[in-house]
Amino acid sequence: MRRKNDILLKSAFEEAFSDLLLFFFKDASSLFDIERGFEFMDKELLELFPDLEKQGGSRFVDMLVKIFGTDGSEEWMLIHIEIQARNDQQFSKRMFQYFYRIYDRYDVPVTALAVFTGAGKSLPVNVFNYKFLGTEIQYKYNKYHIMDHSEEQLLAMDNPFALIVLAAQKVLLSDKIPEWELAQHRLTIARALIQSKKYSNEKIKRFLYFLKTFIHIENPEFNSNFDIEISQLTGNVSTMGIIETIKMLTMEEGIEIGIEKGYEQGIEKGLEKGEEKKSFEVVTKMLQSGKFSISEIVNFADVSEDFVRKVKDDIK
Repeated sequence: MRRKNDILLKSAFEEAFSDLLLFFFKDASSLFDIERGFEFMDKELLELFPDLEKQGGSRFVDMLVKIFGTDGSEEWMLIHIEIQARNDQQFSKRMFQYFYRIYDRYDVPVTALAVFTGAGKSLPVNVFNYKFLGTEIQYKYNKYHIMDHSEEQLLAMDNPFALIVLAAQKVLLSDKIPEWELAQHRLTIARALIQSKKYSNEKIKRFLYFLKTFIHIENPEFNSNFDIEISQLTGNVSTMGIIETIKMLTMEEGIEIGIEKGYEQGIEKGLEKGEEKKSFEVVTKMLQSGKFSISEIVNFADVSEDFVRKVKDDIK
């Protein structure tokens, strides 16, 4: 489940990146040329940090993004999403290492942000200090935990990224509250987005895809009620497009059955061929969506890179 949520969260951060900037930096609209877009530099990040996984980082939840200033300058942002918040004494040191490698390689302005989505209350400090024989360094970076804002505060914000944060809050409750209650929380977030009447159908579709897969509900009746309410909220004209998009993107048979049942509960003896078929379906859907790199699909579907490349060749 964690691998799936890591990738979904990273995808949500990328799709809502302009809203992320406005959420974390109050002067974002005057600092950054948001209309110019962004460049996500996953390849460059992996080249700089091939040992991230060995050091405790997670390759597919770190983000390096090139953004542009309103004065035409290029500025870079490192976003490190630490999925399991814990008191890791090495975390600030790693953040400093990320900074100096990027700064040394590209010699551009860099800001860093650590986003914590775990349940732990004891977070690492956001400062790295080094002192030896008169040589001193202090490196400080931005830090945020998803519980820093209340549900009421997040719902009151005029920013869809706040709803992504709220969804992450609810995921923390998934094993602590009844599923019907979790389903109600999911509907509350969906209503907040749709009833604001500020977003295009396409943006609503993408967010609902994220919401329905990120806050996963097993009960088919609760999922059916979710679709019905979305239909009522969006109206007859746009309903089918949104619902069909959700059904396609959630890959219900491939991900919810193949991954949740197969990955979480273990692949039972005698079902190897069936599981391989499910993996093929999952990989096919992810490739066709055009949203995932080969390395992300490998991590997400728990298959080999050769398997993904073979499927890619088969569907060409």
